[in-house]
Amino acid sequence: MTQGLRATYDREYDEICQDLVLMGQKVENAIEQAMTALVESDIPLAKEVITSDEQINHLRFKIEEACLVLIATQQPTASDLRSVVAVMHIVIELERMGDHAAGIAKAVTKMEEEPMLKTLKKIIKMADLSEKMLQDCLQAFVKRDSTWARQIAAQDTEMDDLYRSVFDKLVAIMAENKKLITRATYLLWCAHNLERIADRVTNIAEQVIFMTTGNMGELNL
Repeated sequence: MTQGLRATYDREYDEICQDLVLMGQKVENAIEQAMTALVESDIPLAKEVITSDEQINHLRFKIEEACLVLIATQQPTASDLRSVVAVMHIVIELERMGDHAAGIAKAVTKMEEEPMLKTLKKIIKMADLSEKMLQDCLQAFVKRDSTWARQIAAQDTEMDDLYRSVFDKLVAIMAENKKLITRATYLLWCAHNLERIADRVTNIAEQVIFMTTGNMGELNL
């Protein structure tokens, strides 16, 4: 790649990465707002999260198109091509995380005046962990830090433990009190969405490792 092409590639790739980070921040915000809506039973906020998911979808398609143009016009090879391919995989994961946040918001709109349950505290802890994992993984991407990516992915074990605890407790609540089945079911959906967000962060970590080392494989098997 000549010096002029290198400068063009670097500029266009940097713009793509900026949009990717922006997309990640919008996903983080969606998760946070969905959880606020859940805790405060804020239906208007929940509907706002659902509506704003379209912005996340738009960014995904914008980034994918920019990546395809970059491949076609700059013809990157080796590590450059891995980086572009990794970005295309990462934005898919981010878009689906946005769907999970919207899923929590949709559950909130269906709960309305259902009573609160004690398991909500652990679900909040799940949300805090998923947000922190996502924030850290985006930074690992920016810094191209494969070691950090592995450490972030390892936290998915903690998320799985939290989810099992919430699942068992909610099932027990449903068995004990049929009046709480509706609320417990919606909370179970929320917990499942948060667990899936952490899984997708792990998928992003795999892409960070791939683009920096060339090694492709699943983590947390």
